[in-house]
Amino acid sequence: MLTKTAWAIVLGLGVMAYAPISFAAEGSGKANYDKLCASCHAADGKGNPAMTKAFGEKALNIVSKETAAKKDDEMLKVIVDGRGKMPASGKSLSKQEQTQVLQYMRSLAK
Repeated sequence: MLTKTAWAIVLGLGVMAYAPISFAAEGSGKANYDKLCASCHAADGKGNPAMTKAFGEKALNIVSKETAAKKDDEMLKVIVDGRGKMPASGKSLSKQEQTQVLQYMRSLAK
């Protein structure tokens, strides 16, 4: 049986082993968001001011309460298939990358 100290070491090693994956996923989500989404949705997710004049803030603000209330499946469908004038990104992103973009988008609302 492991002592409390041994358990703390095991737990700490587990967290350290997972952390780089988590940070890499966030970095990849941000990089893809910056490349594919930020020109319309802006770096902060509130919508590029020039684009909101053309399409309206509601369409481009992805940090709104309405967007936050949407389920992940619904948001992933929009990322993959596009909506309205928003182009589809499904062919250019793997499923993992799609999820990473969604996670990064969700983090903007916090």
